[in-house]
Amino acid sequence: MYKIAVIPGDGTGPEVVREGLKVLEAVSRKVGFKYETVHYDWGGDRYLATGEVLPESAIDEMRQFDAIYLGAIGHPDVKPGILEKGILLALRFGLDQYINLRPVKLYPGVETPLKDKGPEDINYVVVRENTEGLYSGAGGFLKKGTPDEVATQLSINTRKGVERCVRYAFEYCRKRNRQKKLTLVGKTNVLTYAFDLWERTFNEVAKEYPDIKTDYAHVDATTMWMVKNPEWFDVIVTDNMFGDIITDLGAMTQGGMGIAAGGNINPQGVSMFEPIGGSAPKYTGMNVINPLAAIGALQMMLEVLGEEQAADLVDRAIAHVTGTKLKSLSAGKMGYSTSEVGDMVAQFVADA
Repeated sequence: MYKIAVIPGDGTGPEVVREGLKVLEAVSRKVGFKYETVHYDWGGDRYLATGEVLPESAIDEMRQFDAIYLGAIGHPDVKPGILEKGILLALRFGLDQYINLRPVKLYPGVETPLKDKGPEDINYVVVRENTEGLYSGAGGFLKKGTPDEVATQLSINTRKGVERCVRYAFEYCRKRNRQKKLTLVGKTNVLTYAFDLWERTFNEVAKEYPDIKTDYAHVDATTMWMVKNPEWFDVIVTDNMFGDIITDLGAMTQGGMGIAAGGNINPQGVSMFEPIGGSAPKYTGMNVINPLAAIGALQMMLEVLGEEQAADLVDRAIAHVTGTKLKSLSAGKMGYSTSEVGDMVAQFVADA
């Protein structure tokens, strides 16, 4: 029995979560596992009504779950940063979700802006460190608002934080068992302190994984190869900021934010899974938003929970729908409504 916290969130979040839960119901019946869900109303509407972003008990309460399924955070009437820091970052840091896992996978039938590239070329995973680096919040202002103002933002990298991220990436690469190649992405020629630590740690841990090929690429070169030769990559490991940037580029190459899913992983604790595309408030309530990213996040959740048969089945269902049904991934242009797309994925699972 899995206990899953559901945070539908803002905008179209509740609509795509509904379709993900529809697929979860279908695959649980097909494969034979049990689960229960508890819904939470955290998001913009609650904040506007109560002034509260997260209750004090939220982090401890979330620790009682096996996974968190998140729809979207972002409300047009709430100043940017309040909900993102108060909910997303608070949960990531509070639950020590130190891995951000972002598959970059082109499904059949999905258009990519990369010329002459297909699903066989775009299929890799980025392992991004998720709790340190420039996102740690270290820094401040001196003489703010004056001509002599100084602003500092420090990238904090600990041996513990770097090593556990690197070790996770090696383990993931071994389990993925494709090219068995792990690429460290950094900027060793300029960021000589932080990435000296990353490179030394990477090379030391690599000795424990003789079956994994290792590689290094500067982040700027990586962005070029992600466009020109994405087939070179299998698993990438990198720091928080670089990971944030290159995964958005990766999402565009796999067809856009409407198909991109991500996981915030604590391998020893509770992890959180979400579509990457945001709340898309202008489409709220119209039943036209693409739910496949949310269903992809559900697929990732099943994989991390150890339900690999179920995860594979949902992955094949997504590929079937993109390859044979949808005209486009864009909202209002799919040829089907949000709920109809969810129905098709669930039906494939049920019939498999």
